[in-house]
Amino acid sequence: WWLSVSSSRGARLIEVLVNLPIAIPPAVMGVALLQTFGRRGLFGAALEELGLLVPFSESAVLLAQVVVSAPFFVQAAANAFAKVDLDLLIVARTLGASPAEAFFRVAVPVALPGLIVGASLAWARALGEFGATLLFAGNMMGETQTMPLAIFTALESDVRVAVVFSLVLVALGALLLLSLRLAPTAWGWARRAGWGRNK
Repeated sequence: WWLSVSSSRGARLIEVLVNLPIAIPPAVMGVALLQTFGRRGLFGAALEELGLLVPFSESAVLLAQVVVSAPFFVQAAANAFAKVDLDLLIVARTLGASPAEAFFRVAVPVALPGLIVGASLAWARALGEFGATLLFAGNMMGETQTMPLAIFTALESDVRVAVVFSLVLVALGALLLLSLRLAPTAWGWARRAGWGRNK
């Protein structure tokens, strides 16, 4: 929301930093995560004192996937919020709504289709993440191995298994795209049905 309504240089700088993982290779992000959260990294010693070992753990998988996929959600969300008519929020405020109520009851519902699309794109990007996950989380079966890493491992021993895993990812991607195509239509039907009941 802040990125969509702010015209300050700080907002533009934050936007560039948030979108940076899109422009640089995932392997570079993996190295950056290691240098930040590894034992000898920027926060590694402090985390180790707290008993938290992030690299080569399930948390590392999640962190790597969030870092590389978050820009897709943030950009879509900012675009969705930019389309919200600010006059609607002003009207909500004049009717007694607090700033938080106006945001959650007016801005979020209006931007919701864009938020869903952004979340779906981020999920799809995280599903296919390979480089950052491999470098930061490793490829330990049953712990940090994701589907792309399983495909990579299977290619060394049984190509048929790799093909099966690949087909699963293709099916998930196709299902996601189909859902995104049908979502606006379903959203329109639901809104019209709700409007009809209110009438």
